[in-house]
Amino acid sequence: MTTADTPAPHRVDLADNTVSAQEIAAVTDVLSSGWLSAGPVTRDFERRFAAALDAPDAVAVSSGTAALHLALSALGIGPGDEVIVPSLTFVASAAMVTLQGGVPVFADVLSPGEPTLAPDDVARLMTERTKAVVVMHYGGYPARTREITDLARAHGVPVVEDAAHAPVVRTPDGALGTIGDIGCFSFFASKNMTTGEGGMVVARDPDVLERVRSARAHCLTRSTWDRMRTGTSDYDVPGLGLNYRPTEMASAIGRVQLARLPDDRRIRRELARRYHEMLQGVPGLTVPFATHQADTAHHLMAVVLPPGVPRPKVQELLKAAGIQTSVHYPPTHLLSYYRDVVAGRRDPATPEQRLPVTEALAGTLLSLPLHARMTADDVAYVAGRLTEAVKR
Repeated sequence: MTTADTPAPHRVDLADNTVSAQEIAAVTDVLSSGWLSAGPVTRDFERRFAAALDAPDAVAVSSGTAALHLALSALGIGPGDEVIVPSLTFVASAAMVTLQGGVPVFADVLSPGEPTLAPDDVARLMTERTKAVVVMHYGGYPARTREITDLARAHGVPVVEDAAHAPVVRTPDGALGTIGDIGCFSFFASKNMTTGEGGMVVARDPDVLERVRSARAHCLTRSTWDRMRTGTSDYDVPGLGLNYRPTEMASAIGRVQLARLPDDRRIRRELARRYHEMLQGVPGLTVPFATHQADTAHHLMAVVLPPGVPRPKVQELLKAAGIQTSVHYPPTHLLSYYRDVVAGRRDPATPEQRLPVTEALAGTLLSLPLHARMTADDVAYVAGRLTEAVKR
């Protein structure tokens, strides 16, 4: 029990955002304008985001999941089509493939030190039924996108980049999200930049991006904003679409967050550097991407616990110390729906699903707090308590 003579326990949340008076003012301006659905603020946000990636254009949507759904739809993924996806990612990738009637084919990751999609496993799983590959940039670190993209294009297969963790991360091959055929971003509340809920799509082919833009709003030939602005009420619907539009309030927040992203990233970079420095001597502990020197979003601070160290016990000890942790991610292919239902839809001729690295990581991955509101003292506290917990 905490008393006046006993200091409150140190608390470090897993994630936080940097919403401030600037975002509040931006939303207030939108509310005062009288137009709340996707309109001019959203269009400006799209253009600014595209410019930050050196992409020709972008389409804002209501979530990262919506971005993936629209991307797969724009590529024509349909019943029976196989899409290679990592299992070590959020369930949205496999879910959107399945929602299109396709079959997610789960691929392994490279190693505990580089838990991103393994190009060799993608090559092993590629068949004539493969219609797309989804590459996920785990924790904001670049996957081997160029290698996988070259492999996929040799088979005439498009690549979707799940860059939910990696907004405006540059590599020698270009910004993440622009190397493959379509890039999908998330602005969920815990992401590096947030709009509460929201997402963005970029595409190499302008026709593909236009299909995304159209399907985002029921394939209406005139948007609600255009009809209001011009006074024209007629429209046609030449295709089947959805309502995945963002709000103007979300886009207003997004513009502020995008401008603040470089400052937040500098903080994350320094915090991650301190984590790596303080954890490098913990026996048996693996810190993924420990030797990575290029640009990254520093979205997650994941560690791999030593063999034999029970993760639930470590999490319990850290929770008692006021430290919030999580797991990114429970492997999708082991979740009941994908294990029991989706697996039965795979073509018998598809190569056997073997994910030894992913399955070995399943019980050992642990995500530590990392966000731009943390301090160096927070990192030292978390690293110290984790070290103690592992040793115990």
